[in-house]
Amino acid sequence: MTLDLLPIGQRARIVAVDWAALVEEEAHRLQALGIDVGARVSVSHRGVFAGKDPIALIIGRMTVALRRGHARAMTVEAL
Repeated sequence: MTLDLLPIGQRARIVAVDWAALVEEEAHRLQALGIDVGARVSVSHRGVFAGKDPIALIIGRMTVALRRGHARAMTVEAL
């Protein structure tokens, strides 16, 4: 399942990232925040408009706003 489909509150681990689907600078920024293969994450909120953008992602003790398109490039497994 991709990260954009992860239910709110469900914990997961990122198992693959399609870095080629992201702009290089954005990919580097996400990696600098610790969003990479092996990271444990959960979704705390989704946007309220039609696109459900952005997604509030909890990683460690940090909450990061992530575009749905970026989340779609990440494959996760539920924990």
